[in-house]
Amino acid sequence: MNLRGLRLAHLIESDGPGGAERMVASLAAQLQAAGAENLVIAPANGEGWLGRELSGTGVRVEPFRLERPFSPAFARWLAAVLRRHRAALAHSHEFTMAVYGAWAARRAGVPHLFTMHGSRYYAARWQRRIAMRVAAALSGSVVAVSHSLAQHLSRDLWLRRSGVVTIPNGAGLTPVEQSSLRTELLLGPGDRLALAVGNLYPVKGHSQLLEAFGLLARRFPRLHVAIAGRGDLEASLRARADALHVGDRFHLLGLRADVANLLAGADVFVLPSLSEGLPLALIEAMLAARPIVATAVGEVETVLNGGGATRAGILIPPGDSAALAEALGRVLSDPPVARRLAAAAVLRAQDYTLERMTDRYVALYARLTGSDDVDPLLERGEIALAEPAVGRKRA
Repeated sequence: MNLRGLRLAHLIESDGPGGAERMVASLAAQLQAAGAENLVIAPANGEGWLGRELSGTGVRVEPFRLERPFSPAFARWLAAVLRRHRAALAHSHEFTMAVYGAWAARRAGVPHLFTMHGSRYYAARWQRRIAMRVAAALSGSVVAVSHSLAQHLSRDLWLRRSGVVTIPNGAGLTPVEQSSLRTELLLGPGDRLALAVGNLYPVKGHSQLLEAFGLLARRFPRLHVAIAGRGDLEASLRARADALHVGDRFHLLGLRADVANLLAGADVFVLPSLSEGLPLALIEAMLAARPIVATAVGEVETVLNGGGATRAGILIPPGDSAALAEALGRVLSDPPVARRLAAAAVLRAQDYTLERMTDRYVALYARLTGSDDVDPLLERGEIALAEPAVGRKRA
């Protein structure tokens, strides 16, 4: 698909450094570099993270204000923005912008699709399900970042399973040869470091990771655990670490932009989440060739197993601290296992690069905009495009 001059609008309801926001920033910047003109519509009262992340890329950021949950005035404003920027396509992310984006795109007369990223938070209230079902009917495509989420969307929104496209997240990472993290944490050559990356929320499973650390503390007296992220659980995690007598080996790094540097200093990457779609941190750990211990949630099992005999990580049940401790102990005590896992991870990661994700979205954009060009992914059959959303019924 020829992207030169194509105008794309990306709509997102939040502006912090989370997975959906990082994906939007990466996709918009990648498309901009390929010749498309990109606009990101993000909240005016957010943190400004997207604006900072996109600074210097050429991507424009338009702030919005949504004063109340139901606002026809906001839909009219959004449609006017799409017309003013002459957007050829609107791509929304998560519930609020999926609904308003579909509404505004219909008013502006441009194609629309939306991507859902994480859990089934939208399904808790039937009003949200109905709103999303209407949004699906007004959209050219519904996208999920994992097969499990696609199945949930199909059931929850009464859509045919073939009507939900799965496009896994992709990440880019330039490996770092020499990490500064171990010096920062005052670690010696004999110290071991397990790293997790994710904000400090209950769903990320950091409490279970800390309990597993407590179970391993005597067996591995030089083991340290570090978490990169921020959130409400910081004080309670520190208190629990002290109660487990591992406070001096438990490190909360805060929000970090140098993920490649952190990964280069780790002996093992841990993903203890209780629920996920497809976390970018997992893909970055794979690209960095780290041995991985992860919970079998969302798309994680598919990514690490890949349907083959060679596993790219050790999978455990979510919420099981004992299983987590056992898996970490195995990686830390068996270097050949760690090396095999790391080698398999970096090979599997080639299916989840930022370039590959962008190609898949470009193929979808091509169909929705009626491009005359045929994308190579379509020719090779690497992406199955959904049927039009309007008028679907659940199979």
